[in-house]
Amino acid sequence: MTQSRTRISKAVIPAAGLGTRFLPATKATPKEMLPVVDKPAIQYVVEEAVTAGLSDVLMVTGRNKRPLEDHFDRNYELEEALTRKGDETRLARVQESSDLATMHYVRQGDPRGLGHAVLCAAPHVGDQPFAVLLGDDLIDARDPLLARMVDIQERHGGSVIALMEVDPAQIHLYGCAAVKPTVEDDVVQVTGLIEKPDPADAPSNYAVIGRYVLDPAVFGVLRETEPGRGGEIQLTDALQALASSPDLGGPVHGVVFKGRRYDTGDRGDYLRAIVRLACEREDLGPEFREWLRSYVTEEM
Repeated sequence: MTQSRTRISKAVIPAAGLGTRFLPATKATPKEMLPVVDKPAIQYVVEEAVTAGLSDVLMVTGRNKRPLEDHFDRNYELEEALTRKGDETRLARVQESSDLATMHYVRQGDPRGLGHAVLCAAPHVGDQPFAVLLGDDLIDARDPLLARMVDIQERHGGSVIALMEVDPAQIHLYGCAAVKPTVEDDVVQVTGLIEKPDPADAPSNYAVIGRYVLDPAVFGVLRETEPGRGGEIQLTDALQALASSPDLGGPVHGVVFKGRRYDTGDRGDYLRAIVRLACEREDLGPEFREWLRSYVTEEM
């Protein structure tokens, strides 16, 4: 059984999706660049990785994703213009994204599923444990989920996935975990995984959400994983193999998350995320909340 104790420093962010649920806005703009208040959604995800101590970030991209690279690169013309104006506040905000982490990019090519996107990261990751962060899930910075997952992986080895309890009627929208308890209240051992099961077949109401800390053994399993649901190579299938055969690459644990999560892949949840985050901003919140109260009162 692999028991990796290497300090985790690398994060992988799959970002090759077409964003069809947000058309026509995503016809020429990557969905990851849609703003959540005044930052693109993808920047929140990179900031989360960096806060958890992961300073090396690989984005797995596809066609028409060049704006992602541009956003995390320097924009010397804009910085020079802001410097000439003496606008230090906006200059700092522009430079913030390019100074966050060491960024790398690889193209997925054929859209063959999340498992294939993760496999594209193998040459960069090598034989180290690493994190995977899905861009549609924003985790509130006040609820340090990823840091907790890294801690569990470094103590127990193997892989760690993030779980949330959902309404059993909604479990068909997620990967679902069969679990058994551990001595830690927020940690379970995963004994099996099913991708988007019928509610009657679901082993629990623990849904897999978009954060993973993975043992590099997952790459060998993914290479042998046949296309599953939707004709895609499913990461869930590879994790199921690891969970059912720990000798392949250590155990699979789950961290049960009860904090604040925003699903920016759904149009309604995307709008709710903007409202909630705007309300909590010191610079925007007081005036925005006052307007929101009056608007809701008028509409009722």
